Amino acid sequence: MPSLDYRPRPDGRPDPGEVVWTWVPFQENPSQGKDRPVLLVGRDGPWLLAVPLTSKDHDRDAAQERAAGREWVDVGSGSWDRAGRPSEARVDRIIRVDPADVRREGAVLDRARFDEVAAGIRAHRNA
Repeated sequence: MPSLDYRPRPDGRPDPGEVVWTWVPFQENPSQGKDRPVLLVGRDGPWLLAVPLTSKDHDRDAAQERAAGREWVDVGSGSWDRAGRPSEARVDRIIRVDPADVRREGAVLDRARFDEVAAGIRAHRNA
């Protein structure tokens, strides 16, 4: 399991604990994907580790999502979403991000929400 780390720094570079935008490949076809917000949760050598965020509410289809192996943790709203919609972090999927591929910084996630996401990642990995 990757080491999860909360270390946001106001230095203009992407750090764990921050929500940033980057290219996220689709699982079913990694040659395709889309630009989306991700929560940076740690590092793996030169790579950043991230979980994708979505503004789609999965509370209503939680059983279906769980059956498909997808786990979500609510993170609330933040400046990463211009419309102010609440977001969810997909804790069953950790992706590697090249720091050079981060397109824009969105916001620093508060420590309590980060810890909830980290707990969701650990729970999924230990299940």
